[in-house]
Amino acid sequence: MSNKPIGIFDSGIGGTSIFKEIHSLLPAEHFIYLADSKHAPYGNKTKDEIVHLSIKNTELLLDEGCKIIVVACNTATTNAISYLREKYEVPFIGIEPAIKPAALKTRTKVVGILATRGTLSSQLFHKTTDLYASGIKVIEQVGEGIVPLIETGQLNSKKMLALLKNYIDPMIKADIDYLVLGCTHYPYLIPILEKMLPKKVTIIDSGLAVAKQTQAILKANDLLNSNMTKPLIKLYSNRDIVVLNSILNNRFDTSFLEF
Repeated sequence: MSNKPIGIFDSGIGGTSIFKEIHSLLPAEHFIYLADSKHAPYGNKTKDEIVHLSIKNTELLLDEGCKIIVVACNTATTNAISYLREKYEVPFIGIEPAIKPAALKTRTKVVGILATRGTLSSQLFHKTTDLYASGIKVIEQVGEGIVPLIETGQLNSKKMLALLKNYIDPMIKADIDYLVLGCTHYPYLIPILEKMLPKKVTIIDSGLAVAKQTQAILKANDLLNSNMTKPLIKLYSNRDIVVLNSILNNRFDTSFLEF
């Protein structure tokens, strides 16, 4: 099993931010990545729809022999990962907004979170916030429209700049000192956000923490790849491989796959 691939899925290309972190930490591992861009964004879908799509992606990765599955989507994690863990025997790694470190480190006692509607309305998100952010003002902002712009290659467009300004300005006025990114698409916004935000604001995403957790779970289950052959990396999109290639700087082979 140790020579089997790590499976990763997301509602599109955003989870490549997680893939890159894991690949950097575990360069000997094989990977299969699914960008379910045809059904993006997951954030405006019902819980039942999100669970259905997550099952479809999981079973495709299992058919490919994946030894562990990373749900590289905050919305799918918060709505579907409990079900997936009950239904399937392989380990699952999920993605949660990093509210805990922001709440523990804030000095202004005000933190912002930019996330999808599906994540912000989930029971898991509210449970985490209630547990760690007592006494902290959490400004929640649905990032409506961001994912479709990233998925269509409009990361640095005027539309994106206008959206982000509208979402971020109220947080700046409220004196946030931490901004939590609650969607795996959003780390690609960091260069833009850094120009908008005061220098005192720290941006937090979950990428490195997820990579370390993946490494720890593989090690605990004796699943780290010990074979020194060249890693096999397959990245699939069911919509537009041009955008997928572009966001990965054409470093990896990508293919269209109907799923």
